[in-house]
Amino acid sequence: MKLENRVAIVTGAGSGIGAASALAMAAEGARMVVVDINEAAAKATVEQIEKGGGRALALAADVTRADDNRSMVERALATFGGLDVFFANAGVPQWPANIEDVDEATYDRIMTVNVKGVWLGAKYALGVMKKQKRGVFLITASTAAIRPRPGGQTYAASKGAAVALTKSLALEAAPHGVRVVAIAPVATETPMLATFMGKKQVDAEGMARYVATVPLGRLNKPEDIARTAVFLASDDAAMITGACVEVDGGRCI
Repeated sequence: MKLENRVAIVTGAGSGIGAASALAMAAEGARMVVVDINEAAAKATVEQIEKGGGRALALAADVTRADDNRSMVERALATFGGLDVFFANAGVPQWPANIEDVDEATYDRIMTVNVKGVWLGAKYALGVMKKQKRGVFLITASTAAIRPRPGGQTYAASKGAAVALTKSLALEAAPHGVRVVAIAPVATETPMLATFMGKKQVDAEGMARYVATVPLGRLNKPEDIARTAVFLASDDAAMITGACVEVDGGRCI
């Protein structure tokens, strides 16, 4: 198994990409710390992991709080004895709007979760990994950082910052044997998809409009990102760091 006996934290792991990634990592042998702001959702993911024979711990945490990030790292160390993978996946979307119609509260929330939340995860996880001389820090970016859609300027800015942070952290961590990699999904079938489309729920028109922008002719499933995360967290990706890996069906070509 690719992640046997390794310890991994995944944030935003109560649904969507985070839940799929936690399940995929557990299936490859990782002991999981499943983090979500919704405790019930985190526990539901843990139940699925345990049904598959894996080991996991559910934690309720807000990634924008320093104490919560410190605590999730400390709990991983105390419960499982180490930290090999941190997947900073938690994020929030943007309802499509022109910049003159976006209020400061929306900007602050998107930047705080999508950028500060990643920064805080790195602050506490990378210190541990540097001392161990091993580890992988993964970040969920977005194709919006590379090829944004109209009306998503604030979200795109947050994910662009995440990509720049990935590259900077990779240079900082490399001398310690630690890798930092971003994953840039195209639109993915998660609970956030309707918001990106500017709809209360996903409908045929929204799906057709988004699918038409993807050369391979479909959107991501959460499992597409989960498989990528497992690969990047494993020794198979030992020479990949500082990259932003596009999982986009060709959208960014």
